Amino acid sequence: MSHSSTIDRFSDLKTLYAELTATPEFRAAFGDPMPLSICEPGEDAGEHEMPEPLAAQADCGGIIAAIFDLFTGTRLEQLAPELAWGFVNSFHFVAGKLERREDALADEIGEMARSPDMSEVFTGELEQKQLLCRSTAEQREALECMRDYAAEMYRALSGWPWSPARGSKVSPASSASQIAAQDFLRQRALVARERHLPQGPVVVFSGPAQWHDWAPIWERLDQIRVRVPTMTLVTTGQRKGADAIAAAWAARPEVAVPLVAYGLYGSGSKVAFTRNRKLVELQPVEAVLCEGSGLQANLYQLLRKAGIPIHAFRKAEQAAAPGSPSVPRPRLRVAA
Repeated sequence: MSHSSTIDRFSDLKTLYAELTATPEFRAAFGDPMPLSICEPGEDAGEHEMPEPLAAQADCGGIIAAIFDLFTGTRLEQLAPELAWGFVNSFHFVAGKLERREDALADEIGEMARSPDMSEVFTGELEQKQLLCRSTAEQREALECMRDYAAEMYRALSGWPWSPARGSKVSPASSASQIAAQDFLRQRALVARERHLPQGPVVVFSGPAQWHDWAPIWERLDQIRVRVPTMTLVTTGQRKGADAIAAAWAARPEVAVPLVAYGLYGSGSKVAFTRNRKLVELQPVEAVLCEGSGLQANLYQLLRKAGIPIHAFRKAEQAAAPGSPSVPRPRLRVAA
């Protein structure tokens, strides 16, 4: 790994040290591995190394940056976000598999603990299963760390937040957890896992898939966040238009508001209207609606009937469509 920084005075050491040091999230996930671990079920415990934290961080971000750098200015430029999204999703998919394996192992350990056997074989099996569960958790945390960093690179380079095609994106290091509605409701009811439950009052957001004027929406959400600093933003889960603008606002590091993508679940003509009722049942403290179809009109009526303050934007009030409909795209420079 090469670095362009030079040391001309003592104060430059801080900058160089930052470039040569992994973030706290990567140091926590990769820097202090367990002495013994089990890489695959059925294997014996062994001393297996973890990737070096700085290398893991640099290569993880470099994968995403390389896609945009390669395609920028070519006829393939518009495909870069789709390809980069898939790389981030790969980390998310494998982390999800590990989480399910971890949960299954935890259930098995719980069953064994409830029916203890004093034999040496039972004790050895229980210890092996506990180590496998801890090893799996360590693997999951490492991949979640890489996913979150790759997702932030994706946001910085594409201008839009990354969100999974299905399931939830949650980890202690996430700056803006994107939580699938079914997970959100289940955890809100059961509180089975505290890290899946966004704390704070709910602010509902909904708008059509065709919407380009992002600035007034960001300004209004900023104003709401001043009043409700612990807010959770719940959108109707569309990956473009007004919902995507709101998601981009929530994903900015200086905002870092938990985001619940409340998509459509089920089939039939009444699914969307049922979702509207469930959004109101979340008892939001405020709502932001952009004029769209009858679904937005129905949600407006339900929220108004419930006495919830509504911030409404009309289509006619939008500024003229810009040449590029995306929000501002900050660029990152990644040391090679």
